[in-house]
Amino acid sequence: MSRIHFHETIFGPVHSRRLGISLGINLLPTNLKFCTFNCVYCECGWTEATGPGDPAFPSPELIFSLLEKRIQELKTEGITPHSLTLAGNGEPTTHPEFPAIVDGIIAIRNELLPRTRISVLSNASMLRVPGIMEALKKLDNNIQKLDAGTEEMFRLINQSKIKTSLREIVDNLKKFEGKVTIQTLFIRGSIDGITFDNTTEEEVAAWLTFIREINPKRVMLYSIERKTPLPGLLKVSKSELARIAAQVEKTGICAEFFD
Repeated sequence: MSRIHFHETIFGPVHSRRLGISLGINLLPTNLKFCTFNCVYCECGWTEATGPGDPAFPSPELIFSLLEKRIQELKTEGITPHSLTLAGNGEPTTHPEFPAIVDGIIAIRNELLPRTRISVLSNASMLRVPGIMEALKKLDNNIQKLDAGTEEMFRLINQSKIKTSLREIVDNLKKFEGKVTIQTLFIRGSIDGITFDNTTEEEVAAWLTFIREINPKRVMLYSIERKTPLPGLLKVSKSELARIAAQVEKTGICAEFFD
């Protein structure tokens, strides 16, 4: 099975298709994937059971210390990241001290890298938890996932490990009042004998209805780039992504696509 774990709390910088030079901040355990979803395309592999007890989340103090140290190292190398990116081995907003961590990272950025943006890559599943939405609103790049236009497609692709629905996620995304970027991965494949394709005319039309409801400041479209835990997934072509992006643009919402 394909699996990429980030074995450090601070990793990179890496060259991101969407964010440029990105210094990663992994708020999750470094030895396993910890996520509310079990997406068929996730580079971290399938979501693992954590077993008894709480997972080993890094403390805010450790995160801040390691981040400051790495920024100082990059400064001596003459490297300025375009983004400090909350990402890693699953869903970053599951950290029990996420709001306080956001405040601490903003303070470090303001002092050491005032021109660098702070980003998050999130699946929007934790927005109902008190404090999470308010913390996300403080970030420069609040990037939230929406991979489907129907509940069936949502179940097939994202396979939520918690009790939620696509409708609940969309309703919560609307509460950002446009101060959000939506990222969508387009893909084709089959699982347990069921074929799925979120690029069909019907699926894209349903997804566009949600995009209009959310009214984000922009939409980012992409397809798979690395090996996936579910074998046989098919990459969507650049021309297909361009076609869907053009449909988004017709709604008056900015769209970008990444091959």
